[in-house]
Amino acid sequence: MNHKHRFTIVFFLIILAALVLTACGGSSTAQKPAAADVSGVAPHAQGITEDARGCIECHATETHGVVSDWDSSRHAAEGVSCLDCHETEAGSPMELKNIKGHENVTVPVSMLVPPSKCAECHEDEVAQFHASGHERAALQVESKDAMQTLMLVHEGRNHPTASNASQETGCMQCHGIRIQVDENGLPTPDTYPVSGIGNIYPNGEVGNCTVCHTRHKFTIEESRKPEACASCHLGPDHPDIEIYENSKHGQIYASEGDTWKWDSDAGDWEPGDYRAPTCATCHMSGIGDLPVTHNVSERLYWNAWAKRSAPRDSDDPMSPLTGHAEEGRAEMKQVCLECHSSTTVEGFFSSADKAIVLYNEAYYDPAKQMLDDLKEKGLLKENPWADEFQILYYHLWHHEGRRARQGALMGGPDWAHWHGFFELQQRLYRMQDIYNYRLETGKIEEP
Repeated sequence: MNHKHRFTIVFFLIILAALVLTACGGSSTAQKPAAADVSGVAPHAQGITEDARGCIECHATETHGVVSDWDSSRHAAEGVSCLDCHETEAGSPMELKNIKGHENVTVPVSMLVPPSKCAECHEDEVAQFHASGHERAALQVESKDAMQTLMLVHEGRNHPTASNASQETGCMQCHGIRIQVDENGLPTPDTYPVSGIGNIYPNGEVGNCTVCHTRHKFTIEESRKPEACASCHLGPDHPDIEIYENSKHGQIYASEGDTWKWDSDAGDWEPGDYRAPTCATCHMSGIGDLPVTHNVSERLYWNAWAKRSAPRDSDDPMSPLTGHAEEGRAEMKQVCLECHSSTTVEGFFSSADKAIVLYNEAYYDPAKQMLDDLKEKGLLKENPWADEFQILYYHLWHHEGRRARQGALMGGPDWAHWHGFFELQQRLYRMQDIYNYRLETGKIEEP
């Protein structure tokens, strides 16, 4: 090998080594990463103020993911900046104070963004949300002594420091909670982070738009996919995503949903953009001449989650029966008729309604009568969670009963049958055995 070739090979190896070192961090000595280049952040955004630009440039380094999401959002393209959402009134309980790194922030800002901020641009959507059953998500849990006792006493075991763990990591992450803030306006660790749809803010406002349109991109595409609902509508007591997956609608979505058109404007997302509906299609989307709605109770006939189902007949979002049954059923049928014949639609709802009647009259009513009889005769334990009869009663309506009803109403046959009525009849037979024993002996059976 001549000198020239040897020099070329050595030079190549040096360059290769340099590239490897660069890819691996440059050297074995830890170095602080260079500050993010923010020169190209939102160059397309118009109307961004200097104060807002300061937020963007700082957070592009400190919380880069936040700025990256925002930078690719429609908000950025429309010139909606950090301050349009996070600016608050001076003296607000949510105003951030004495926060390191905020020394040069010249306007009052809040970490928390209540729905009134969204309503400045999305007035109708927020008003519809406030009229829906989602409005009461945290308020109803907060107001029910039985729920508080279940979470803090029975699940939390009255633990001196951790009794609230079940609520913090479970219930409130879907239902929401009354968020508390410290003297600096920062939410307290026992009430935040929280992704509940019914969050109650320190100023008394209720709601959380970012459950479905997650921060900081807020896309309409994400909210249209069934996964947007799945983090809360799942599990043994309301397996709505599992029911959807069991349905023919869910089967079609699973096989080809990644090819559908998800980014049509609100009100213009129609069959053809998709071949099967998602949760949003049926409960919220503009389809045919139906307008878009963020009132998820609007198109419903039955309450399918209460102890006993009844037609909806209330304007009060705090009522389990919020909605208007006949109008709701007519609107839901309009959705179905965009793809199905009237024969199919009428037959489906006839069968589903029959399942509700069966549950109400053949399962819940007898179970409730037995419960009332035992209570009258003093044959129930004071602690319901140590009493087999009361546990069976709870599961009958809260688990198997909901699954049977919701499976029937949303086309999930396995959930209507095997996880629903099949298990309901076993619960009822066992309840009848316990009931008869207690009445005949006047005693509560030993464990």
